[in-house]
Amino acid sequence: MSLVRFRRNYPSLFDRFMENDLFDWSNRNFSTTNTTLPSVNIKDGKENFEVEVAAPGLNKEDFKIELNNDLLTISSEKQVENEVKEGECYTCREFSYQSFSRSFTLPNIADGEKVVAKYDNGILTVTIPKKEEAKAKPSRMIEIL
Repeated sequence: MSLVRFRRNYPSLFDRFMENDLFDWSNRNFSTTNTTLPSVNIKDGKENFEVEVAAPGLNKEDFKIELNNDLLTISSEKQVENEVKEGECYTCREFSYQSFSRSFTLPNIADGEKVVAKYDNGILTVTIPKKEEAKAKPSRMIEIL
């Protein structure tokens, strides 16, 4: 009887392992169309932040980048329809539709007015400059009077 109570109060190592984020396949790991979200790198440099989104196969026109207050949202929608010529018969025709949306809250030190983006070789890079007062200043000697 005491063994049952002990087990109920202390879940096994296996139970705790299965609760990890590794096994969290909720909506935050997928887009609305059941495709995986693109991977993102966020760099914190001296002068700015950089958000890199791995999205090969898209064009820069496929992206929408919006800054609303301090919320940066990067999204994309792409629909591909195979053209059917007159007189063609097909038994299966698959449409391709991809979409995703990722949002990031900018820190107070980010200058949202100067955000720029570029898309090159499958990587969308969004550069967010830091405010001047937030940038590291070189040390200086202070004279003692």
